[in-house]
Amino acid sequence: MSTMEMPDTDVLLANGFAARVAAWARQIHEARAEPLAKETAQALYRAAWHASRATSTGHVCALLADIASEEGEPDTAAWRRLLLASGVVGTPAEPGACPLILDQADRLYLHKYFGFETSLAKRLLEADWSPKPPTAATGELLNRLFDRGSAQIGDEADWQKIAAALALLRPVTIISGGPGTGKTTTVANILACLLADNPACRIALAAPTGKAAARMLEALNARAASIPAELVARFPQESFTVHRLLGVTPSPGVFRHDAQRPLAIDVLVVDEASMLDLALAARLFDAVPRSARIILLGDKDQLAAVEAGAVFSELSANPELGDDVVQAVAAVSGTPPALVRPPLQARGPGVRDAVVWLTRNYRFGKDSAIGKLAALVVAGEAAKTVEFLQQQTPSQINWLADEGDQLPPAALDLAAEGFLPYVSAVQKSEQDPLAVSAAFDQFRVLCAIRNTARGVAGMNQALTARLQDLLPADAPPPWYVGRPVIVTRNDYTLRLFNGDIGIALRDSEGELMVMFPDRELGFRPVGIARLPEHETAWAMTVHRAQGSEFNNVMVVLPGRESRVVTRELLYTAVTRTREGLTVVGAAAAVGSAVGTKTVRATGLSDRLSGI
Repeated sequence: MSTMEMPDTDVLLANGFAARVAAWARQIHEARAEPLAKETAQALYRAAWHASRATSTGHVCALLADIASEEGEPDTAAWRRLLLASGVVGTPAEPGACPLILDQADRLYLHKYFGFETSLAKRLLEADWSPKPPTAATGELLNRLFDRGSAQIGDEADWQKIAAALALLRPVTIISGGPGTGKTTTVANILACLLADNPACRIALAAPTGKAAARMLEALNARAASIPAELVARFPQESFTVHRLLGVTPSPGVFRHDAQRPLAIDVLVVDEASMLDLALAARLFDAVPRSARIILLGDKDQLAAVEAGAVFSELSANPELGDDVVQAVAAVSGTPPALVRPPLQARGPGVRDAVVWLTRNYRFGKDSAIGKLAALVVAGEAAKTVEFLQQQTPSQINWLADEGDQLPPAALDLAAEGFLPYVSAVQKSEQDPLAVSAAFDQFRVLCAIRNTARGVAGMNQALTARLQDLLPADAPPPWYVGRPVIVTRNDYTLRLFNGDIGIALRDSEGELMVMFPDRELGFRPVGIARLPEHETAWAMTVHRAQGSEFNNVMVVLPGRESRVVTRELLYTAVTRTREGLTVVGAAAAVGSAVGTKTVRATGLSDRLSGI
């Protein structure tokens, strides 16, 4: 059911949850003077275990058919009857305080995840979807801002302009596209139009991670050259992580802003929205005023969130537009109605009349090997992907095909070579964190797995051994000047969050500190002794690289087929690079990854069927 390895701690949590649920059921039946039947107790324990296990592996719920199959008792009707007789399994019509909810489609939820899913769907269902046409002046500005792009594509539809027009008309707009498809340009022009229409418009920019939030602000500023200066001056000057925007409190999962204390905003733009898990998405939508617009940017083909859910993929599944919306978009954008209809087939229910897929890539041209590889991976063409890699030369895509459990020496040599410009920058500019950080972001090693010689742990150990001797080492082990580290646990006091990357450098007084990017200070030094949990970051998982881009990337896959490596993971890894790509992995691992699409058990699409 899952494509991810489950840590032992998750097994223990599932055991504990199942035991508590079973004990609760026994107490209820004892209070009724009706002993809990052994068959019911056993079914309840196993089902509760599977439901807990499912959420720890990215699923929102467990499918009763899967539970029955794994337990060797395939009669799902019998399972349903036993669970509903337990007294602790509710239904959507009567959820009560039951720890488990079983819906009509035999999806078994932990109560809180059922609440998150229904809350998010309800928020979308209750939005005011009636078109709100902008002023004529705003429509004219929209067309002026997209004139250059429209000229480049000739008689084809300008889907960036169509997406912008849709955002001016609808309360929620979902824009999906890979790197280089113009999402940021589109949003910059949307914001310009909204500010022209309402100079006092309050706009919030957010992303799931600090790195993605910072990149969003930088990218918007870079795209502002073609926008009138008086509008650019009103652009937001700050971007937030979603957690920071909502307002973190000492209570886990509780934020300062919610439906009762909504955010004071008129527009919310969320970048890298594919990284939003269900719980965070539900809380975010809950905190946005009903009168505000929401614009989600992401890539439906990327990895979903590490936590439970695949929210962006589900919301963006259907790019079809109804006749009334087509006519409204055509009027605002000056596009012939026939061109406003998406040429692609819808993949699922999703959110109708709110989704645009951007497919024209302005970064990777028609002859780009990286662009072609990404397209083959997304299309699920396993054999063609392997054949394509075999045809490449190192000047385009360097593929080191091997089937060993150990990393091939040639791969380690290339990885170490990729970091030499960074080592040189540390040697020359030890007290210049800006120059050192820029050099570090030129190259990165991305691993599909963690705990093998070809995973993050093995790569970091091997690269440390290779590179540490080239860097100043007069510091207590494991520290040395230039050591890159990644934070693995949030520390709200220090304003350091899971995924933040810092570099060990000496400050002006010669003390070794870890320098983290900071919007106000440029870089913020944090003492080594104060650091939250962290690890070396020469190599990182593909999941942690979401929201980042590098000039050159090495992707390290297993030496054989692995259920952990999926199409979405490989696509995400490949599209982290701007220029150069090295793929290390067996042909079987590549083919298996391309042929394995991540499927997460959820019911969000069904609950959105009314939109």
